[in-house]
Amino acid sequence: MRVIDYFESDKKEHWLSEIRRGDWKAAGYLYELLSKGTFTDAVGEKSKVLMLTDGDELISFCTYAQKDDIQSTKLTPWMGFVYTFPEHRGNHYVGLLMKEIEKLAKKDDVSEVYISTDQIGIYEKYGCEFKTMMNDRFGEPTRVYVKKI
Repeated sequence: MRVIDYFESDKKEHWLSEIRRGDWKAAGYLYELLSKGTFTDAVGEKSKVLMLTDGDELISFCTYAQKDDIQSTKLTPWMGFVYTFPEHRGNHYVGLLMKEIEKLAKKDDVSEVYISTDQIGIYEKYGCEFKTMMNDRFGEPTRVYVKKI
């Protein structure tokens, strides 16, 4: 298994179709942003899509982005669009993506990465701490976690 950056891949169409397989509405939204070329408009120019792959199979993916679904905040960067395909859940693959996020954050001289989620009990396993409640871009409350780097 290895982590690759969607934007550095020469097989973008393949990976785009793999992202589209996700059974989560945010995966569909990510697919839409990438296929329409509006990803960086939505989440920031330096943002990345990291994909955990096994050969040509997409196992899990996430973004490392300047903005996420909480756009009117000074908190940055964000680990967003975190998804593992159902057949691969329970193997702590998010931890492998989190390690890549940590490497990128260190390279960017960042001491904290934020995560917006409605989930409880997932990110704590990877050393993230609940920070606060905020409203997402739809006005819905969401939990904000911080990962210290």
